[in-house]
Amino acid sequence: MIFDLDGTPADIGFPDPGLAESDPNGLLAIGGDLSPARVLAAYRQGVFPWYNAGQPILWWSPAPRMVLYPAEFHCARSLRRSLRNRGYDVSVNLAFEQVIRACAEPRGPKEGTWLLPEMIESYAALNHAGHTHSFEVWLDGELVGGLYGIAIGQVFFGESMFSRRTDASKVALGLLVETALGQPFRLIDCQIYTEHLASLGAREISREAFQDGLQAAVAAPSAGLGTVARRPAAGLRWAQ
Repeated sequence: MIFDLDGTPADIGFPDPGLAESDPNGLLAIGGDLSPARVLAAYRQGVFPWYNAGQPILWWSPAPRMVLYPAEFHCARSLRRSLRNRGYDVSVNLAFEQVIRACAEPRGPKEGTWLLPEMIESYAALNHAGHTHSFEVWLDGELVGGLYGIAIGQVFFGESMFSRRTDASKVALGLLVETALGQPFRLIDCQIYTEHLASLGAREISREAFQDGLQAAVAAPSAGLGTVARRPAAGLRWAQ
C-alpha cells in the first residue's frame, strides 16, 4: 500500500514501514514536503526520501536493509596503503554544503542526480539545526572525498558519498566509523546493497531486525557531533 502524505501535518509520523511495497521494493508513501519536522520523523522510522526530477516526493523503507555495524568495518590492505601514502587529511563538519553539492554531481555524462535543489536545501537546513553532518577528505587543501548523513540518537543514517581521488570515499567512511565507535553510534544505515559497501563490511539484515534495533537506538542519548579540524588520515585509530 502506498500512502498519500499530501495534506497531512509534517509532525504526525509515517505509516508502519512494514506496509511498504515489495515491488518497487520499499516504496511506502508519496507526496508531503521536505520540512525538517517531516524529514526527521521519517528517519526516526527508518524511512527516507528518494526521487527524481519531475516526480513527486517518494518515501522508502526497503527490505532487506543494508547496515554497517561500526565494529565490523573492513579496512583492506589497499586502503591502509592509501592512508599511509596518499597524504590525505580528514575533518568533520567543516564543509557540509561542499560535500552535499559534490555528492549531487552526476556520476557520468548520461546520468542525472536524485539530489535535487530542494533536497539540498532541506539537508542544509537540517545541518544548520545540528542534525546533518559531513565527513571530509582533503588533499593539499582540496576537497577530494566525503559523505554526509543524519545523526539521530545512536544511529547515523548515511545518505551519499563521493570520491575524486583513489579511496577517498572509503577514507571518509573510515572517519565516520572512528567517530561512530567513540560516540557511540550503534549502527550506520546504508539503505540499499552495493558491492562497494559490502566490501567495507556492511551487510543486509531483515526489516524486523532493522526496526527492532532502530527504535531503541534513535531514542538513546547521543554525545552530539561538533566540528573537528583537519588532521592526517593516517592517524585514524583503526589504521594503526
